[in-house]
Amino acid sequence: QVQLVESGGGLVQPGGSLRLSCLVSGLTFSSVAMGWYRQAPGKVREYVATISWSGTSTYYSDSAKGRFTISRDNAKNTVYLQMDSLRPEDTGVYYCAADRDAMGVMDLIHIPHHEIDYWGKGTLVTVSS
Repeated sequence: QVQLVESGGGLVQPGGSLRLSCLVSGLTFSSVAMGWYRQAPGKVREYVATISWSGTSTYYSDSAKGRFTISRDNAKNTVYLQMDSLRPEDTGVYYCAADRDAMGVMDLIHIPHHEIDYWGKGTLVTVSS
């Protein structure tokens, strides 16, 4: 059974940093693109960043670009999201996701959220002073 387990969330002050991790099992991890999404309180889930199966291509939302960095370690079946210069508006539950048919970054972000095959349960990030 496929499982995605996020970790690394917590409370951080504005301007601070966090690194999120997502450990994947049950998939041929190196064959699929991975994505990070988030859901702020009272808002719908939104895309944050994606990384291709090989880790050579990445893509970011306008909000994340320049502040967040997505990476992966296929030997550890883990994808990361390094978040710097955090703002209160970054607060939310962060989810990692994968789809068996998505290898490239654009493949994944073009899939409607409700059709994405696999989601983690999320990790909460709170940016507040």
